[in-house]
Amino acid sequence: MVTAKARAVNGPDQSFRAAEIERRNLDVSDVLIEIKFAGICHSDIHTAHGEWGEVNYPLVPGHEIAGIVSEVGSEVTKYKVGDRVGVGCMVDSCGECENCQKGEEQYCLKGNIPTYAGVDKYGEPTQGGYSSHIVVTEDFVVRIPDNIELDAAAPLLCAGITTYSPLNHWNAGPGKKVAVVGMGGLGHVAVKIAHAMGAEVTVLSQTLNKKEDGLAFGAESYYATSDSETFEKLAGTFDLIINTVSAKIDINAYISLLALDGTLVNVGAPAEPLEVNAFSLIPHRRSFAGSMIGGIRETQEMLDFCAEHSIAPQIEVISADQIDEAYERVLASDVKYRFVIDNSTL
Repeated sequence: MVTAKARAVNGPDQSFRAAEIERRNLDVSDVLIEIKFAGICHSDIHTAHGEWGEVNYPLVPGHEIAGIVSEVGSEVTKYKVGDRVGVGCMVDSCGECENCQKGEEQYCLKGNIPTYAGVDKYGEPTQGGYSSHIVVTEDFVVRIPDNIELDAAAPLLCAGITTYSPLNHWNAGPGKKVAVVGMGGLGHVAVKIAHAMGAEVTVLSQTLNKKEDGLAFGAESYYATSDSETFEKLAGTFDLIINTVSAKIDINAYISLLALDGTLVNVGAPAEPLEVNAFSLIPHRRSFAGSMIGGIRETQEMLDFCAEHSIAPQIEVISADQIDEAYERVLASDVKYRFVIDNSTL
């Protein structure tokens, strides 16, 4: 086994502490990755704080992982020592169900194995990327293109694929009007990707504080949702709305902004239920949908797309000792736009 340095939390109200965790010995199809950088996702905070259900502490979060292959199993064919690779929100699935066979492992009918806060096929709890090393089967590892820096690549393994997948599925592109709700870690990446796909992009944010950034990232327009006139002016406008906000909002107000046959896709995951009025949907054949990351094949496609279009998230690199402070700042919306841990500081 490999003993990895880590940062772990022991309870919903606890601070992070230095820890050591054991990574399994390599199976024939496994890859050992030395983690260089790990992004901080709002999902990490929800989970660490026990907001999404019972958690088996101690917990090592992190599912935005970028690093270097340091060892491979005897039957690994996709990767070799020294390769630049990433790991996202899942590390395995059944591989046999209809959805897995379609390359949609995130919707595995038996349940995919999450990178942390799960149980792997060996019966052991999974621990995430706030650590020095991780062992993952090669089929759940993706290659990071050479022209994407590892620190910037890390958030793409969640924020990137979480926004790319619905934009891709609902055909964002030329002639489509796309709105992005929220200009945080997910939202700013969504703006960049939708713009690169050729869509006309609008940002809907609480205030105009980030308007200059939004326009620089590729948005044609930017509106404050705290202004009631925004909803009057934009009623019936958009073909697709991507809601990246992880808090409860008046979802019916946003559905009213959809054009005929438009779709609002929720990728933010608030702990509280969202109430949808049927009459928000019926009059204009509107749809309210959800989307959860993407499969491994689509994740690689996303990385290659970002490399081709020079898309990278805006990041603030922190040391491992700053994780608690970073969590507080995320909750206060005080980050532009994604914290990334330098794992050499573990």
